[in-house]
Amino acid sequence: MAKFDYVAFDASGQETRGVLDAASQNDAVAALRKSGFSPLSVTAAGRGGGGGVATAEKASKSAEKAAPAEKAAKAKAKPKGGGIKFFEKTKVDGKVLMIFTRQLATLIDAGLPLLRGLDVLGKQEKDPVLKKIIASIAEGVQGGGTFSEALAQHPKVFNRLYINMVKAGELGGVLEVVLNRLAEFQEKAQKLKNKVVSAMTYPVIVLGIAMIILVFLLAFIVPKFEQIFKDLLGNKPLPDLTRIIMGLSGNIVANWYIVVSAVIAIAVAWKTFSSSAKGRIIMDQMALKLPLFGDLTSKSSISRFSRTLGTLVTSGVPILQALLITRETAGNSVVADAVTKVHDAVKEGESIVTPMEACGVFPPMVISMVDVGEETGQLPDMLLKVADVFDDEVDNTVDALTSLLEPLMIVFLAVIVGTIVIALFLPMVDLLKNMSAPGGAGG
Repeated sequence: MAKFDYVAFDASGQETRGVLDAASQNDAVAALRKSGFSPLSVTAAGRGGGGGVATAEKASKSAEKAAPAEKAAKAKAKPKGGGIKFFEKTKVDGKVLMIFTRQLATLIDAGLPLLRGLDVLGKQEKDPVLKKIIASIAEGVQGGGTFSEALAQHPKVFNRLYINMVKAGELGGVLEVVLNRLAEFQEKAQKLKNKVVSAMTYPVIVLGIAMIILVFLLAFIVPKFEQIFKDLLGNKPLPDLTRIIMGLSGNIVANWYIVVSAVIAIAVAWKTFSSSAKGRIIMDQMALKLPLFGDLTSKSSISRFSRTLGTLVTSGVPILQALLITRETAGNSVVADAVTKVHDAVKEGESIVTPMEACGVFPPMVISMVDVGEETGQLPDMLLKVADVFDDEVDNTVDALTSLLEPLMIVFLAVIVGTIVIALFLPMVDLLKNMSAPGGAGG
């Protein structure tokens, strides 16, 4: 039997070092795995020094490993360049976080310890912000803290839904299952968000293009035609539409700084109003009642509510806590207020269905399915089915909106450009009539 020094991770992800007796290196690896360890390195122990030599080697290796860590800590403590960093990125894109969650779930599901999984993902991560955060989380876990506690140190990246689901997974011993659910939730939430954004983006782009064309025509083209009309027609009166367009053009050219200042002031006022609590409520109420887009906003909000609550309850989060988290991630203050009423009613011992029906936000179909889910004890599954149904509804609404908005936007652009073109050609028509009148009379 020979002695082998080993470095391995235990079931909790903590690094363990020691000496093992085995017939060969392969037997030593097999013995470690049988004991529930994940071996990192297994090497033959040094001869002649026994345990003392092995201890010295380990101490030397520990010192060598500690030295870079100490240097890294010192480098981290000292600000680079001696200055303050402005506009430093502190958030992680939802798609990047989704990929991280899916990869971590896959690694843990494959039997890799949490700490080792974090180390692997940290080395391959390209996003600099997430790379630092993964290192910080690994450091927290290695220091004896839980994964959820380490996540809670980064609230800008991991919201309460993420942290509480991980905590529930840790308590139930099903972290890999919860991470898979989280990844699936993020994937579907990202897909839903992309659908809504794509529906909103098209009209915004067309409207922006229309405004650019309008400003260009009024600022550069119309003034040139105005000079041509003065030279050809003199003081003859112009058609009403032409005078209106030329007056608008003259005001924009002469008072461009006022126009620019007004646009900036409106943008700032809108931002301030929408950031206030009262303004947020008013805007969210309008979003649910807007023609064309109100139905899309309502369906996407209900889908988000159902999927969030269903995922949380399925993962073992208590219903009251799940409702509070769902309220924070609702994305619409009207829906959030409805969830608050549901939470208060459930806290008093009422059914979840009664306050949902009373608030007037949720469609009858959703209330009926939730009612059935409560009666049969399958509320989480029913909520997830509701989310799937409304995801399909969002798909259909986006397709319908796209097919309807395309001709509407084309007509809108044609009206803007056509109005200016007609206004510029009306005086030319009058000019051609006046030029042909003497010739006709002389014939």
